[in-house]
Amino acid sequence: DPRLEGWPLMSSPFPTTFIIGTYVYFVTSLGPKLMENKKPFELRQIMTFYNFSVVALSLYMTYEFLMSGWATGYSFRCDIVDYSRSPTALRMVRTCWLYFFSKFIELLDTIFFVLRKKNNQVTFLHVFHHSIMPWTWWFGVKFAAGSGLGTFHALLNCIVHVVMYTYYGICSLGPAYHKYLWWKKYMTTIQLVQFIMITVHIGQIYVMDDCPYQYPIFMFIIWLYGFMFLVLFLHFWYHAYTKGQRLPKMARNGISKDQ
Repeated sequence: DPRLEGWPLMSSPFPTTFIIGTYVYFVTSLGPKLMENKKPFELRQIMTFYNFSVVALSLYMTYEFLMSGWATGYSFRCDIVDYSRSPTALRMVRTCWLYFFSKFIELLDTIFFVLRKKNNQVTFLHVFHHSIMPWTWWFGVKFAAGSGLGTFHALLNCIVHVVMYTYYGICSLGPAYHKYLWWKKYMTTIQLVQFIMITVHIGQIYVMDDCPYQYPIFMFIIWLYGFMFLVLFLHFWYHAYTKGQRLPKMARNGISKDQ
């Protein structure tokens, strides 16, 4: 997309790949080794600022996605990429790039886990989710910044992150606020609903007649992403709440496990 000419990180996929590779190496190998004989860092104030900042950013991106198409004309059906330089199209381009960039900010989630020696939280699901999103979104922004078919999952993800990071923010305020976090279990339900909606929405392209979306491969990738994470989160749900292997700690003693 020539409209992205000169934008940060968009000239090549290699800077994004390098950042993600460095992230994976740090959170799975280097970081735990460096912290092995050190006391966990106390990052409560930093994490409170970080979590509520992500809430504010997610709210802003939700608004921008709505104003760039979802509340101004998208049909939830065959909405293809608008490659024009109209104000609305360019606004969507900026929103897509900001969403892509926000995925790098969210890598701090895992880094905080490592620095606080919460290595049990650095699961395959967590690291894979944080790694695959910025990498695949580089290609989406580079070639197809916009469209209803390509941004529905991003809009939903922003809404879900408002809820999730509000939870994390309240939790980081301290034990006095943990009594307000009875709804932890339902966050996984919200995520499951998110992936069901993504899979159903993107699956429409296989039953719609003559939808001229410019990059059909992206539709398959988004569907695969939604379906794959639906399966992974269902697996997590089963082991965490059905078999009881990872019951919310606050259900046992009033303290949140994640923070």
